Amino acid sequence: MSLNKEINRDAGWSIVLSVLLIVAGILAIVVPQASGIAVTILVGWLLVLCGAALMPYAWHAHRGSGLFWGILLGVIYIAAGAYLLVHPLAGLKSLTLVLAACLLLESILEFILSFELRPLPGSGWLLVDGIITLILAIIIAWTWPSSAPWVIGTLVGISMLFSGVARLTISLAARHVANSLRGELRVVEQGH
Repeated sequence: MSLNKEINRDAGWSIVLSVLLIVAGILAIVVPQASGIAVTILVGWLLVLCGAALMPYAWHAHRGSGLFWGILLGVIYIAAGAYLLVHPLAGLKSLTLVLAACLLLESILEFILSFELRPLPGSGWLLVDGIITLILAIIIAWTWPSSAPWVIGTLVGISMLFSGVARLTISLAARHVANSLRGELRVVEQGH
């Protein structure tokens, strides 16, 4: 298989994935509570699996009090994950509040970093990002718990939508470059 055909094939699959990401992102934005619950369930399963993996690790790696704390941490992970799986709506509210706290901390760190990097070009964008992140954190926290049904699903949807669009533009550009090179190779071959 020629390199050009391989690039076009790979770009084609990437375009399909991009379109699926865009569609999934739009659906997540349109039905944010369903996508938020899906994220909550995913986080619940991840916590259960991490807890289940942590307990045997603690058993084999630690001795004495480290063993106790490792197993206790595994049990806490499993219990938290099970709670999210059994009560996804309450879990969605909790995750929304955690998200607001994380965004608040992120904005503080971006403010600090923007002032430390102030002489460098582009450091102003960190300040702008910090301000926007702070506003988002305040909006989420101020409207909590009524914001819980839409926040996580909407943010996941926006992320998927932008990831899909970015991937689509890169895939189309790769396909265009491959086709341009194929055309140039034909011209070179015909000239000789």
